[in-house]
Amino acid sequence: MPIARIFQLPKNAMQSGRARTKDWTLDFEPAEAKKPDPLTGWAGSGDTRDQIRLNFPTAEAAIDYCERQGWDYTVIPAPEKVLKLQAYADNFR
Repeated sequence: MPIARIFQLPKNAMQSGRARTKDWTLDFEPAEAKKPDPLTGWAGSGDTRDQIRLNFPTAEAAIDYCERQGWDYTVIPAPEKVLKLQAYADNFR
């Protein structure tokens, strides 16, 4: 039975805006370990659920979807946002 992970993506360090940081994402834990391909050396596996990623507006919507499908799930809470307040002049101390 697939185990789904429900979480919020953090803001990327290369992002200036907050696009898609409020959405909740559902993906699956890997069913098998990745192994190197003997010809190319690239890592891969036969688990196709690794390619699935679903977005939901709320965590409750993602949980309802998992329960309707009969999947086990874990909800990973969003990390606390810590603001580092400093003055521009502090850069020159």
